[in-house]
Amino acid sequence: MWALDAGATPADVRAAYELCREGEHAAGAVDRRIGRFYAELTARWPDRLPVADSPWAAAPLHVATDHVLMCLSESCADAVLEAIEYFAGENDLMLLDLQDGTVYPPPTRVR
Repeated sequence: MWALDAGATPADVRAAYELCREGEHAAGAVDRRIGRFYAELTARWPDRLPVADSPWAAAPLHVATDHVLMCLSESCADAVLEAIEYFAGENDLMLLDLQDGTVYPPPTRVR
């Protein structure tokens, strides 16, 4: 999940991910959109304590100033995926699917 500037492209998201993989992260406070996304998601599915049927294949989640990386378990419930998409839309975040490299723009908010 990525909080980039308005007008960011899929190539920008992939480039940001490559910097993350190389260990390069921007200094500073966590972007408010990332902070809200992380708080909303982990309020439902904690990543710091062992939880039965956790959706996380790796925990805790990787949180940086402009992104959250999540490794989902193979048995992850559809409700988790739906919540991720919903919270992404609510927080104007772009989603990078690391399995195939697809970048999804922020989902449209449902009102």
